[in-house]
Amino acid sequence: MLFTADLANMPIEAESRVIIRFQDCDPLMHLNNSKYFEYFFNAREDQVSKLYGFSYEAMFRELRTSWVVYQHQIAYVRPALISEWVRITSRVIYFNEDTMVTEYFMTNDHRTQLKTVLWTTSKHISITDGKRTPHPKEVMDYLEATCVPGLDFPSLEFNSRIHAIKQSLATEV
Repeated sequence: MLFTADLANMPIEAESRVIIRFQDCDPLMHLNNSKYFEYFFNAREDQVSKLYGFSYEAMFRELRTSWVVYQHQIAYVRPALISEWVRITSRVIYFNEDTMVTEYFMTNDHRTQLKTVLWTTSKHISITDGKRTPHPKEVMDYLEATCVPGLDFPSLEFNSRIHAIKQSLATEV
């Protein structure tokens, strides 16, 4: 079973709290730029498993499909520092028949400072031939239930989105 959670009760946004590890930092005690991807992807894998009961392994095994990364867009706004607790938020901001865009952002532990924003575009592929394939109905239903509503993604600019996230963090305080 690909999803164990009830579609009607799936949250749109997922959040994790993690600590920046010594071995992932550069000599200036900043999280190494390449490590942000690992932190984001590990957090998302844990989040979708916990919140949605989703398993990438089950998707691979049952549907014989997977998502592969097509493109990244990332902004390093403020450094994440060694031994700092941070929050990682992830959410789907766009999808169509064979594409999904996941937005990630990292803040300080109090969610008052934006550190990094990442958009990852993934293509849905058949593992049999490695070619793009449409999302099956159960995946489309999941994406519909969990995609951020009201975003006009084709008109959305990355830098404007960074500004909007900063503003939303300021209003949370």
